[in-house]
Amino acid sequence: MGFGDLRSPAGLALLDGFLADRSYIEGFVASQADVAVFEALAAPPPAQLCHALRWFNHIKSFQKEKGSLPGVKKPLAQYGPAGVADSTKGRPTPPADDDDDDDDDDDLDLFGSDEEESEEVARIKAERLAEYAARKSKKPALIAKSSILLDVKPWDDETDMAKLEECVRTIQLDGLLWGQSKLVPVGYGIRKLQIGCVVEDDKVGTDILEERITAFEDYVQSMDVAAFNKI
Repeated sequence: MGFGDLRSPAGLALLDGFLADRSYIEGFVASQADVAVFEALAAPPPAQLCHALRWFNHIKSFQKEKGSLPGVKKPLAQYGPAGVADSTKGRPTPPADDDDDDDDDDDLDLFGSDEEESEEVARIKAERLAEYAARKSKKPALIAKSSILLDVKPWDDETDMAKLEECVRTIQLDGLLWGQSKLVPVGYGIRKLQIGCVVEDDKVGTDILEERITAFEDYVQSMDVAAFNKI
């Protein structure tokens, strides 16, 4: 199993097909499996690989807390679809030359050199992955969304919480929809704003929300994610 070389078009195509009906590499929440595959990429996937790019942008939003994500990071080859051969391992060793045995010479020609075999395996693998990606690309793209509950904390009990919420709701982004809110006591007369929103994962991440909300520094001390659920 595995994705092969994730720095190659063939590897990225396989990743895109794998994520066509999945939100994460394993399970239903972000984990160390996603971190391992994310770190193997040299750059964001191209736009035409919409499933891989959607996943990449979503996992990128977890970079500050990636060390706390569940699971144990395993070797990259242990993630991904089954049945993907690694052309660098498990290759049969050609028999030794024997000038006195024509049959041995025929067998040797059948296997060919290591270099020839490697090129042929890579060519066949690339063709099959391209066919697989083409079939997957014909399916309608699913828009992955998440429901997020945010805790927005003020500086003190004198902060105008109505104005704080007004500022938060002025943030308008493609793929962001604000929901209900309430004020929650935290002690010493201080209340925090708890507000919900729905986001499209490939357009809006928690890092963008934190950057925009904490920019209202006259009212906002900090922002935390209280709950995060896939829709």
